[in-house]
Amino acid sequence: MEGRRSVFNPVMWASIYCALEWEFRLKSIRFMFALLGAFSVANPSWALSISVEQIDASNSFVLVSGVFEAAADLTPFIQAVQRAGGRGVTVVFNSPGGNPSKAIELGRLIRSLGLSTLQPRSLECVSACALAFMGGVSRVAETGSIGVHKSSFSDVSGISVDDAVSYIQQQTAETIAYLTEMGIDPGLLQLSLRYERDDMRYLSKSEMAQYRVITTELSAPQTSMSVEPRAPSAPNPPPTAGAALPDNRLAADDTRFTIPQATSGVLRVPKGREFLRAAEDQSAAKLVALNNGEPVEIVGVGERWYRVNVKGRTGYLHHNWVRVDQFLQKPFGDRFIQVKSFDNFEEAQSYVKSSQLPLVAFLAANKWYAIALEDTLPVEKATKLLKGLKERSLVPDDAFVTVGNTYVNEVCCKR
Repeated sequence: MEGRRSVFNPVMWASIYCALEWEFRLKSIRFMFALLGAFSVANPSWALSISVEQIDASNSFVLVSGVFEAAADLTPFIQAVQRAGGRGVTVVFNSPGGNPSKAIELGRLIRSLGLSTLQPRSLECVSACALAFMGGVSRVAETGSIGVHKSSFSDVSGISVDDAVSYIQQQTAETIAYLTEMGIDPGLLQLSLRYERDDMRYLSKSEMAQYRVITTELSAPQTSMSVEPRAPSAPNPPPTAGAALPDNRLAADDTRFTIPQATSGVLRVPKGREFLRAAEDQSAAKLVALNNGEPVEIVGVGERWYRVNVKGRTGYLHHNWVRVDQFLQKPFGDRFIQVKSFDNFEEAQSYVKSSQLPLVAFLAANKWYAIALEDTLPVEKATKLLKGLKERSLVPDDAFVTVGNTYVNEVCCKR
């Protein structure tokens, strides 16, 4: 009998109960989005918005959507928390990031109000949004729902080198202090610094546990009941070569919507030089230095990396670094201006057709649709044009200049 009594461990069962409660909340939120088609409502708008979403008559959560702007007023967040029931309310995010200091401000507010944070893969919390998520007293996130990368300036004009260095040092110190305050391993910052602004590192289950991003692990892998959006650089299962995209029923037989097998290409990175890696990780050993234009043979297509033969060596290059011969071809040195992305063709087509700008929708290698200006430009002209478009509020604040290596084909709707 003594042996049987020892099987009951109050701490263990409390942990299991907590995990099951979080899973129930997560499933309820995903189910609500699936039933109500909430992506049409909850996709991040370009201004920060706060709403209270009802799961049922007695359960609700606060949804934070959009870009964290430096001047954003967080009073509506406090009001929403009060409407949702006050202390103990769960906060969910759908945000591409924005100003880190504003995200930290919200994170501290979440902690002071005693709130929990929950992040399903069917919504997105990347870049600065990850800092706000970390404010939760209790934190649960599905694998691949939290994305990090290094911070960057949205406008570098008129700023001196000394001022830039000072700003970076101040921002880094603020971030490290905040991570420590929230109980997060500051080593996460080192991981994020390996990834440029036009790339994204989505955290695995083990990484979220290792860096203490989450406080509770789900007991089993979760399967979302709704479409899982990801930006073109997000981790997604590699598409089957030559197969029609299953989520494009209206165009299943259209060759525009097939992704050819990538077999060859050349290195093309903004900084002009990259290393062949020994494994699918930016921190993996460097095998050989490569310069832009170096031809590569693609012998394997992974989730985010190509296995390649180059200079007599076999190793790995990130998808973002290889201009694939079988994909869209534009002048080598030119850049695209990407303004938005969608997980389905219908929304992408509608966005392009309703815009006053000459936009085109490109099928991306991860089966998303990247919306970019129709014409490519030399990098200096593209950067200048993007700045002007932002100043006139003609494109979102997080629009960016990219080489577009993951763009497979134009699918809509050149004028």
